[in-house]
Amino acid sequence: MAETELPVVGFHPYLWGDPAHHSGLPPAIHAALSGLGVTAPSRPAVPPDAVPLPPVALSEQARAALATEVGAEHVDSGHDARLAHTRGWSTPDLLRLRAGDAADAPDAVVFPGSHDEVVAVLRVCAEHRIAVVPYSGGTSVVGGLAPARAGFAGVVTLDLRRLDALVEVDPVSRTAVLQAGLRGPQAERLLREQGFTLGHFPQSYEGASIGGYAAARSAGQSSAGYGRFDEMVVGLVLATPRGTVELGTAPKSAAGPDLRQLVLGSEGVLGVITSVRVRVRPVPGERVFEGWRFPSFEAGAAALRRLAQDGPLPTVLRLSDELETAVNLADPAAALGSGPGGCLAITGYEGDPAEVAARRAAATEVLLAAGGTPLGAGPGESWRAGRFRAPYLRDPILAAGGLVETLETAAFWSGLHRLRAAVTEALTTELTGRGTPPVVLCHISHVYETGASLYFTVVCAQAADPLAQWAAAKTAANLAIRSCGAAITHHHGVGTDHRAAYAEEIGPLAVEALNAVKQVLDPAGILNPGVLLPPAGG
Repeated sequence: MAETELPVVGFHPYLWGDPAHHSGLPPAIHAALSGLGVTAPSRPAVPPDAVPLPPVALSEQARAALATEVGAEHVDSGHDARLAHTRGWSTPDLLRLRAGDAADAPDAVVFPGSHDEVVAVLRVCAEHRIAVVPYSGGTSVVGGLAPARAGFAGVVTLDLRRLDALVEVDPVSRTAVLQAGLRGPQAERLLREQGFTLGHFPQSYEGASIGGYAAARSAGQSSAGYGRFDEMVVGLVLATPRGTVELGTAPKSAAGPDLRQLVLGSEGVLGVITSVRVRVRPVPGERVFEGWRFPSFEAGAAALRRLAQDGPLPTVLRLSDELETAVNLADPAAALGSGPGGCLAITGYEGDPAEVAARRAAATEVLLAAGGTPLGAGPGESWRAGRFRAPYLRDPILAAGGLVETLETAAFWSGLHRLRAAVTEALTTELTGRGTPPVVLCHISHVYETGASLYFTVVCAQAADPLAQWAAAKTAANLAIRSCGAAITHHHGVGTDHRAAYAEEIGPLAVEALNAVKQVLDPAGILNPGVLLPPAGG
């Protein structure tokens, strides 16, 4: 199934994506988990309808005011809606739900139908001291949907799914205006009907939405060719409790700081992004994906750096380390096809057929000169077909008693190998010390002229307290990242998980400046309190 044809699905609270795509664990992964000492948990997951929720804290007056703005049918305090909007999709989020813990469920889910309704809802919530969690796809894996509740009269989730229109396409400028509630597959389908593509395919593609892409500075798997999402955005509309901010009257401007970049990545704490104007490109006439083998991660990284710095740059460019190549969680049946050992790189080319052929031929010369061995289209097509499959493995791994989680970071090329070694050692030491030796996999997921991102996957047996187990491992990884001077996150965002490390990364004066901006746009502090920035008084 092509990425533009993936279904838009409603999520089971514990299961990722389309239920039809859940088929259990392949035998190879069962065997690998057994080798790690994984055994079935002592208690099965609590069924969703049996998960208790706290009483609704909203006053009747506040609920009536919300209903006045969006219609009573668009304010839902029912069990299913509240549970489905509890937290996000990190492993700790899922572990808590599976254990029957939904103590921080929102009191209501509000579904506005327009930008003006979003502004009206925010004003009501400011008046009644109700915290607001902006929600489009709900795929945060860093605690971005778990606000601080202290000092508020309740919490509502503001679900933007009704804002799901392709508002405008400008074929001359090659831009499109997309509303924030559009899921990735919907956006691609609507754009494709007009002959264009966004070209943004993160691993969360089946569930993530346009608003989330913008609010968390998402990076898709084709970022080498299409860029990160924040590079695609040329304009946006922001709803705040005090009114509307519209940014982006031209592609570039010298009129002061670019406030678009202040809003992008702000994770809902400054306002609610309701629409974006983005750069689009014609639907490619040809797509080619292929695999390359390198004798070591260092050799493969050097080859990727040469392409990133001197060109030509493929549309997709990724490199798995030796262990990830051998394990290959996304496709256990895949193999290098050229003997044992080494690292697998994936290259992909999209565009006009003649341009693709020329770019591919030139990149092939570079990769051969860098010591790469071509593996043909098999590994590349296998990766392309399974590129959204990995999240479906997490649920059955958790059910089997395994712990699996990911984290990512970025650094300049000169510090990349030190960073990989430090994070791998920190995770291995911390988890082994708790009696659960892990498998730590790593790949380069995004490249730039000056550096690249590293994406880690960790698998081990669940301890008696898996939440404490992962919290300790995550803390150790964060300390290792900061010790290397690397970014605490490349594309997952800050949320609550990275808040302290982010404050350390940018320094107290910068944190104070961001808090000052929040005070202007959100003086009551209702927007995602405690996410990205410390909560008021915290």
